[in-house]
Amino acid sequence: MFEQRNSDPVKFKGKKLCCAPLLLEWVCYWCVAETAKMALNSKTLTFEEVAKHNHKKDCWIIVHGKVYDITPFLDDHPGGDEVLVAATEKDATIDFEDVGHSDSATEMMERYLIGKVDTATLPAKVNHIQQPPTQAHGVGNQSSGFVVKMLQFLLPLLLLGLAFALQHYGKKKYASTS
Repeated sequence: MFEQRNSDPVKFKGKKLCCAPLLLEWVCYWCVAETAKMALNSKTLTFEEVAKHNHKKDCWIIVHGKVYDITPFLDDHPGGDEVLVAATEKDATIDFEDVGHSDSATEMMERYLIGKVDTATLPAKVNHIQQPPTQAHGVGNQSSGFVVKMLQFLLPLLLLGLAFALQHYGKKKYASTS
């Protein structure tokens, strides 16, 4: 892959370094590869293009205006692949931030970066907060909640009393038969 063009040793602080030309060529190759990778990642995609990739075999998400092809990561995601597939076809930034990912998880995402999303093509934000249903009989609901709380408190006490009564009855019966 690399060939040494100049066999003359290079001196560094008075010491001969015969592999320096090869090392220099490798560094240049790496720089070119990184530059090409950055150019690839600067591709701008529309929301419609990204939204097409919405299943386990082809999964792209949008986080902080960047597009990530996370298909190879689906099996490795600690929260399961369903969570990631559910984050497709929308801006998943809020979902990503709500979970509280570590810095290393955020750094790991860079491996899957494929470009940016054209923010002008993002759909208007949808309010996902459901309004509580209107209740015609609010007082009735409050009293049923009270009954449930009382049962949650009294039922264990009743069971405990029943257990003590059975134990006491069993001891008396055993004592009278002996």
